[in-house]
Amino acid sequence: MNILIVADVYPPEVSSAANLMQELAEGLSKRGHKVAVATSYPKHYLTTEGAGKNFNTLSVENSVEVIRIKTLPLHKVNFIVRGISQLTLSFLFFRKVKKFIKGKLDVVIVYSPPLPLALIGGKIKRRYGAKFILNIQDLFPQNAVDLGILKNKLLIKFFELIEKKAYQSADKITFHSEGGRRFLIEKKGVPAEKIATLQNWIDLEPFKNLTKDISFRKQYGLEGKFIFLFAGIMGPAQGLEFLVKTAQKVSDLKDIVFLLVGDGMEKEKIEKMVKDYGLKNIIIKPFVSKDEYPYLVREAEVGLVCLSSENKTPFVPGKFLGYLAAAKPVLAFLNKESDGFALAREAGCGYAVRSDNPEEAEKAVRQIYGGRNELKRLGENGYRYALDNLSLEVSLKKIEDLLS
Repeated sequence: MNILIVADVYPPEVSSAANLMQELAEGLSKRGHKVAVATSYPKHYLTTEGAGKNFNTLSVENSVEVIRIKTLPLHKVNFIVRGISQLTLSFLFFRKVKKFIKGKLDVVIVYSPPLPLALIGGKIKRRYGAKFILNIQDLFPQNAVDLGILKNKLLIKFFELIEKKAYQSADKITFHSEGGRRFLIEKKGVPAEKIATLQNWIDLEPFKNLTKDISFRKQYGLEGKFIFLFAGIMGPAQGLEFLVKTAQKVSDLKDIVFLLVGDGMEKEKIEKMVKDYGLKNIIIKPFVSKDEYPYLVREAEVGLVCLSSENKTPFVPGKFLGYLAAAKPVLAFLNKESDGFALAREAGCGYAVRSDNPEEAEKAVRQIYGGRNELKRLGENGYRYALDNLSLEVSLKKIEDLLS
């Protein structure tokens, strides 16, 4: 099949979404499909080495044709600028797709959010006669309303109309948890037969046979420390203020350090909180590359997943899967609606507590630290679950079934 994947992020940008789309594209290519990716030009969430580098508009990377499209600023800007930028995406992307994709397209897979990008799926469906699959990772505008980012009733209604149009034009909609599927059926009126639960996948291979001489523990001066690792985007949805307050409550445990690796619009706010609280047990570092990420996770005792309690959707962060693939136990601070609770329970990989319950969060940290002998077992449980349910090969087979 000739397949086009549309996503706003793709490596070298560092994010769970970027990795997810790269693994999908290269995995489908290895299975004999002709795959192209349309994505935005890399500007944000880059490693130190990648910042300022020039990238070709059209390139072939591991047998995947990648089209990189310059857009208005999409990240680390205020919400008004970001909203305007997102509304231009469908036009900018479609223009480049028409320029570079001249032959037949059988399928277009669109990653959302950002929601306005989903409109390109309908355009490509009409122009190329392609089947349109909409892969939803979080529910916009609902998530923005929940977080207090979107308050204007007219704007909410406007984005809900875009949402409705995207759902109507898609031939198939996927969400990564059963809770999300139910939400779309019950709250959005999407026909049940149109929606499939498709768990996100994780390529297990990069976490095996780590032979390079890389030690982030040594590089960051954390020898002998018990590391809780958060690696990823630092935005409003993550609610990292809760993590900072939890770190303050356990500051008497001198061996513990919370290592935050990443970037985002909330990073400066979190750095200021750490300084104002006078905390020595939180270390903040910039992104590491995708190739180095497994070495970073290897250094940690526990992987952290954080979602603000203001979220009201069943979203499960992608970094959860990376910890499972690395056989690391997980401590998840989640909104009560998140399907991450079910994932933690089914995988038997660690602890999940509500991110509006500081007492339970403190208790979980102390329990994990006090029960260090159990961590290996929890990590192995998570790895077995990922191997059986979340491997790239398992997911590619499910996706091919959807394509046909």
